[in-house]
Amino acid sequence: MLRTESKARARALQALYAWEIRGRPLPAELDEVGFGELTGVARERARRLFEGVVANYRSLDREIAQAVEHWRIDRVGAVERNILRLALHELLEGDVPPVVVIDEAVRLARWFGGTKAPAFVNGVLDATARRLGLL
Repeated sequence: MLRTESKARARALQALYAWEIRGRPLPAELDEVGFGELTGVARERARRLFEGVVANYRSLDREIAQAVEHWRIDRVGAVERNILRLALHELLEGDVPPVVVIDEAVRLARWFGGTKAPAFVNGVLDATARRLGLL
């Protein structure tokens, strides 16, 4: 059984992926991706995460780019890029302990990313959190 927070993160990631591959439409245009099967707290959390990343993706990308050596942010896969955005947004919010945010991001990378995604996500987030003084 997945925790409410894990369900919210997974759905927010799926919505972010759809948002990006559809050319970054306004969040209201993504209602068909929606958060339909989620209810209550999970639905609100997923929507808040999604909207927070969408509102700040440029600054999140700049932060991530500093930790991604020898890669431009646009060369990182869309799934991994959005996992990193989502996790960095949560790290900067400060509501969830950094270790939990990173663990959850690695879990998302295992579920949705390629075979090397978990290690990549872990390395980038660890470096970013340390540079920002969060770890």
